[in-house]
Amino acid sequence: MQFETVKAGVIGVAAAIVSSLCCLLPLLVVLLGLGSGAFMMVTMQYRALYLPVGVLGVGLGHYFYYQKKRRCLSTSYAFDGGTLNLVLLSAATVMVALALTLDCFPQLSSDILQMVM
Repeated sequence: MQFETVKAGVIGVAAAIVSSLCCLLPLLVVLLGLGSGAFMMVTMQYRALYLPVGVLGVGLGHYFYYQKKRRCLSTSYAFDGGTLNLVLLSAATVMVALALTLDCFPQLSSDILQMVM
């Protein structure tokens, strides 16, 4: 499988990972006991950079996916990597949405930490 066939999915997942650096990754590290709340506070300083990059990247991934799909349908070519791209983009969209939700509702983040601890 060539990179061109899964480019949209890879871009979406990479953007989701970047956007999760401020919210999901520190929360996971704290929940696993590998770090402290201070680590979470340090990474959350950069959420103004990470979250827009994640949203733009996932949007760009969806744009590439639907552009290639539309081009293949109009020219009667087979659409390679369609299912894999759609799965990757769906996972990336959920990850970015979760990161945005935790950022917009900090009380939810603290409730999750209190419930688990």
